[in-house]
Amino acid sequence: MLNVELLRREPERTRAILARRDEDAAKAFDTAVAADEVWRRVNAEVEALRAERKQRSAELRGAPTDAQRAELRTLGDRLAERETALQVASAERQKAMAWVPNLVDPSVPLGKDDSENEVLRIWGEPRTFDFEPLDHVALADRLGILDLPAGATLAGARFFVLKGMGAMLQRALINFMLDLHIHEQGYTEMHTPYMVKEEIMHGSGQLPKFRDNLFHDAEDDLWLIPTSEVPLVNMYYDQILPAGALPLKTTASSPCWRKERAAAGRDVRGIKRVKQFYKVEMVRVVEPESSMQHLEELVRDAEEVLRRLELPYQVMLLCTGDLSFAMTKTYDLNAWAAGSGEWLEVSSISNANDYQARRANIRFRREAGGKTEYPHTLNGSGLALPRTLIALLENNQQPDGSVVIPGALRPYMGGAEVIRPG
Repeated sequence: MLNVELLRREPERTRAILARRDEDAAKAFDTAVAADEVWRRVNAEVEALRAERKQRSAELRGAPTDAQRAELRTLGDRLAERETALQVASAERQKAMAWVPNLVDPSVPLGKDDSENEVLRIWGEPRTFDFEPLDHVALADRLGILDLPAGATLAGARFFVLKGMGAMLQRALINFMLDLHIHEQGYTEMHTPYMVKEEIMHGSGQLPKFRDNLFHDAEDDLWLIPTSEVPLVNMYYDQILPAGALPLKTTASSPCWRKERAAAGRDVRGIKRVKQFYKVEMVRVVEPESSMQHLEELVRDAEEVLRRLELPYQVMLLCTGDLSFAMTKTYDLNAWAAGSGEWLEVSSISNANDYQARRANIRFRREAGGKTEYPHTLNGSGLALPRTLIALLENNQQPDGSVVIPGALRPYMGGAEVIRPG
């Protein structure tokens, strides 16, 4: 959530920054400014009435007349009415503020959509073949490791079942990534709930913006997480972190659930875009002045996963039109899928500056007894499945339909070096 002072001290500058996203962001800001003006006006009325009531009460000590008592009751009724109006104005202001996205960092390029993102660098050489390569659907079918019809039977469209070596390969990827993050990159592993309360979804910025793309249990009022970023960031919900606690670096693997309504018609073949998938997430909570340095470190941590898996990838800087609601700057890592001949997003690494911390009321102290400040939060996929699985299968396929297992994963696959057609 934006600092409310930006609505008051620098409205024109703030609106201009938000307009770099799109006009809807600027309009949401205008709505929040108007709601804040109403709140301030009503709050001033309440404060004035409270002061008047206090003064009148002091003046009437002793033997007040019936008329004076009646005047005091009328004043109390008026105050009660304006206090109710203040509660309404406060709720409307909070609602309006929740729809204002994060400010865009000055280094983010202008652009209307993902077609204007900037490729910064490419690592590795996309593989070429002396045979006709298969995409992951045909390849997995030949290997007997993926069952799309079973997924549809069990849960409907965009669900799938991994079988045998396919399920083992996904588990190996998750364990490999977690071990790298924990033992070499300094993250603390967490296992969190896969369902969270509504205020937790608000805290990390998923609500209210993405309500229609999330799964909700109305009876218990719990939400299935779209990413473990949600519980990892909100581990510190409404807390003051003590001096010396930062930076905090956590990681978790979890299933993720998304309705994918906005993606209708896009990337629907196979398991490129599904409603349930696994992801390993990295989250950092840091002091504000160091957050851009931590963003670059997060990118390097995710890149290391791809390098050890020997997957060619590109690092992409997202433009303003493709930037997520809660983020000020984002890099995507796209792995090369050699069979289908395309780059697939396997990681999104973002800096939310103090936006999530304000929404979740996360604060920290630099020294014992010092003033509280809002930290910056960052997150990055390290990596997302099943697209990493797709790239691995397609890049490592052989003429006979077998797939070579990367060396980094073999200890997690019982020493197996190749997945062969069944």
